[in-house]
Amino acid sequence: MRNKRTLFFLGVLFILACRALSLPFERQPVDNRSTDSVSSPQLSLTQTSSPFPTATSIETETPVATPSQPLSVIFHPDNGLYVGDQVSMEVIASPGHNLQDSTLQVIVQTPISITLPTVKFAPFGIGKRFEANLIWAWDTKGLQPGDYLLDFSIQPSGPNWTETVSLLPAEDIPSDEKGAHWTFDESDCCLVYYITQTAAERDMDQLLETLDEQAEIISQRMQSEFTKPITVAFIPRVLGHGGFTSSEISVSYLDRNYTGESTEMILRHELAHGLDNQLGGDLRPTLFIEGLAVYASGGHFKPEPLLPRAAVLLNNHRYIPLAELTDHFYEMQHEISYLEASALVQYLVDVYGWQRFSSFYRDIHPAPHDERQSAALNIALEKHFDLSLDELEQKFKETLRQQEIPPQANDDLNLTVDYYDTVRRYQQMLDSSAYFLNAWILDGKEMRQRGITADYLRHPNSKIHLALETMLQEAGEDLSQSVYGEAKDLVLAVNQVLDAVEQGEADPFLASPLAGDYYSVVRNITELGFQPQRIQKQGNRIEVMATHLGQSLHEFVFVWEGSAWKLNEE
Repeated sequence: MRNKRTLFFLGVLFILACRALSLPFERQPVDNRSTDSVSSPQLSLTQTSSPFPTATSIETETPVATPSQPLSVIFHPDNGLYVGDQVSMEVIASPGHNLQDSTLQVIVQTPISITLPTVKFAPFGIGKRFEANLIWAWDTKGLQPGDYLLDFSIQPSGPNWTETVSLLPAEDIPSDEKGAHWTFDESDCCLVYYITQTAAERDMDQLLETLDEQAEIISQRMQSEFTKPITVAFIPRVLGHGGFTSSEISVSYLDRNYTGESTEMILRHELAHGLDNQLGGDLRPTLFIEGLAVYASGGHFKPEPLLPRAAVLLNNHRYIPLAELTDHFYEMQHEISYLEASALVQYLVDVYGWQRFSSFYRDIHPAPHDERQSAALNIALEKHFDLSLDELEQKFKETLRQQEIPPQANDDLNLTVDYYDTVRRYQQMLDSSAYFLNAWILDGKEMRQRGITADYLRHPNSKIHLALETMLQEAGEDLSQSVYGEAKDLVLAVNQVLDAVEQGEADPFLASPLAGDYYSVVRNITELGFQPQRIQKQGNRIEVMATHLGQSLHEFVFVWEGSAWKLNEE
């Protein structure tokens, strides 16, 4: 039996469930309120092995866009719109629907019609999804609760359609949002922003120490000092795999971390990006941007031997040719891409030394008449190392063949891939704003100036989401501790539930008794007025850490009494 693990100081991380989603030619009212919804039509959930009272119905919405649906709409903040929100809208073109030169116009029908700014369709996010975004365009302050008609028009050739959107009363806003606001603190390395009444505020003293520790590690490994303070924003929302870096670093930090990363590793990775940005370069291929961050961090999601681990890829025929990886990095399997890229960086540093590698990396420039990053990389390799990309690949692969592969490396790597594929599948199906290719990452500086917190505080949190997220969280913890059997069982159970949802099963949690146990405990905890943050099942005992109207964590224990999980009140 594993030792009990504490929830404190957990770092995290980078549509459905009650987000407004409708189609141009299927005009139906949008109910933004939080429900226990994961699919449509309604599903009544019956009990699995743990007979608490019957659950409420479960619904799922349809995917954001399919080839037969030319456009779809997502409203933000997620999980319900309230009077006072500054509402954003994503209008998404389905693949193959050409809106290259089109614009979006939206008119809100109120007693006095409001015409929102016209915006163009363009690629959005890492995945370059083609969409038109109205960001914080509809200020609902001063409006009355109720249904509003929004007229959408695509110019110059249509279509045109109307959406019905519900604004809920301001007094019904979720309790954890009331009074929450952005504030800041400072450490030696960083200017830190966070939202009050969140786990980041609770743990800020420790977070500031950790930031300085990780910044020092990165400075030593990259043999450079930060030239100016780094801006870091801690957000109480899982987005992507835990962090994003542009002009500032965004890191998810909350108690229910289902992405399997420690705070130290994600901060180290993003700080490496921050220092890399300061050092600059004409063209920094994505292969090396991400590979360098993992190399400098000593691993991707956890400390790991990069070259021996990459050798497993080669042995298992999962190795990606370097030219393909360079030109299509984010299109490849995520964990394999990052591992292979970081192992390549380590190889170059081992052979040529840090200074020669760094000089080469900062001296990559676009190739004449060829936009491919692989073409630019090939020129720089010839200049600095007298090697072509093909010749580098041959030498790199030969080094991988010589690696001694650690015990259980195959199991660990394969399960890591399965686990993160499952995390992304969950996000795509039930919380697409969190999916890394299209994550709802916003301009932090402007968000703070506007005093907006709802885009990060509000996200799908029905019992279904809570059950699946706590299962993924525990699977990630098991994986980090090399408890492969239990991690594999949880990953399988999550996928069984997602399969059932995808297939329209009436009772998706019946697909797995293990998932049913999690759902039963989640339902019982929420009926007590708490929100579960971690659930750890050990045989006939389940330990739960949960919050209630604040940051403080409370512990509950459930025991199996023959036919049901019962709360141990001793």
